[in-house]
Amino acid sequence: MVTLPQHFKNNGYFTRGIGKIFHNWRQKIEGDAESWSVPEVIHYNTHAADKAKLSDGVKVPPDLSDVPKCEIRDVPDEAYFDGRIAALAVEQLADLKTSKEPWFLGVGFWKPHSHFNAPKKYWDLYDETKISRASNPNPPKNVPEIALHDGREIMRDFKKRPNGKPTPVEEITLRHGYYANISYMDAQVGKVLNALEANGLRDSTIVVFWSDHGFHLGENSFWAKTSNFELDARVPMIIATPDHKGGRRTEALVELLDMYPTLVDLCGLPANDALEGKSLRPILDDSAAMVKNAAFTWHPRPPYPTDKDQLTAMGYSMRTDRYRFTEWRDPKGSQVIAHELYDHQNDPSETVNIASENADLVRELSSQLKAEFPDGAGIHKRDL
Repeated sequence: MVTLPQHFKNNGYFTRGIGKIFHNWRQKIEGDAESWSVPEVIHYNTHAADKAKLSDGVKVPPDLSDVPKCEIRDVPDEAYFDGRIAALAVEQLADLKTSKEPWFLGVGFWKPHSHFNAPKKYWDLYDETKISRASNPNPPKNVPEIALHDGREIMRDFKKRPNGKPTPVEEITLRHGYYANISYMDAQVGKVLNALEANGLRDSTIVVFWSDHGFHLGENSFWAKTSNFELDARVPMIIATPDHKGGRRTEALVELLDMYPTLVDLCGLPANDALEGKSLRPILDDSAAMVKNAAFTWHPRPPYPTDKDQLTAMGYSMRTDRYRFTEWRDPKGSQVIAHELYDHQNDPSETVNIASENADLVRELSSQLKAEFPDGAGIHKRDL
C-alpha cells in the first residue's frame, strides 16, 4: 500500500509529518517512515501522555479542576502537544519559503480529543453557567443493544462512583472542556495558516482541514466515539485551493478516503488505481455536483477487539442524503444480527430507530449496502 504522502514523495515532493498523522501506537509501529522525507516528530504517543510540560526548572502550575478527564492549568500553548506541533509547523513553513521543490506538509493535531486539558485561557472563553447537558441523553428508541457501548474512553474514570457516571454538573464541565479543546486546537491551526500567509505561500498551496472521527458528549447515552451514529461518523472537511475562491458549502456526500484521489487530481500527479475514493474536484468546481450517493462507515463490537475480548459483530453504516442505515453482522459477515434506520429529515438527532416499520426501505438500503460490503465478506478490505 502506498500512502498519500508516500505517493507525493514518490513523485518528487518533499514530505514531512508533524504530529498525529499515523496513530498506530498499539501496533508498536512508530509512524510510517516510508511516507516522509525526514523523520516524523510528536507523532508516536497516547492522548493520556499529553501532560503539561514547561521548560527545565519551571514548575507547572496547579490543576484547577477536580473533574476526571479535565485539567485546567494556566500554561502557554506549547505546554501541550498541539502548541509544540504548531510551533514546529510554523518553523517548517519558514524553511519551505525558499524551497525549489514542491512539498507536502502533514500537520496532525491531537485535540479536541480527551483529555480535556487545554490551557486555562481557552476554558475562560466559555461561561459554564451557559453550557447545557445533552438535550437527547437517552439511547434511541428501539435501538438494538449491540449498537450501544459503555463510553469507557471517558466513563472508566467515573466507574467508582455510586452510579458509575458523572454528576449532571460534571457532565457540563466535560462539555466545557471539549469546547476549550476545540478553541485551543483552532488557535494552533490559525498560527499555521498565518505562517502560510506570512511566508507568501498561500497563493500556491492547497490546504485541507479534516478530522478522523466525531465525538459524543452525552448524546444518545454515548460518550466519546466507537459508534456508527452520526455524531461519531460525521467530520468536518474544508478544502481551499488557489483556483477555488470563496467560502462555499455543499450538501454533497463525501468520504475521507476521497481526499487521496482529490489531492492527486488537483496536483496533477499520476493516479493510484488501487484507491477506492473519488476525486472531489467536480464538487470544488460546482458545489451542486455529486460524486457518490452514499458515505460508509463501520465499527466492531466490542469497540476494541483483542485476543481476550474477541470480535463478535461488525456494524456497517451507510449515510444517504436522508437516511442513516446500519446493518450489524456476525464476524464472518454472513448473518445479519440487527438493523438501524434513522430519518435525518424528521429526526436529525437519531432518537428513534424506524427500521421495523419500514421493511421495504430497509430491503432497498440493505441491497445498496451489500454492494459495498457483500455478504460473507467479513471485515471489509477498508478495515485493514
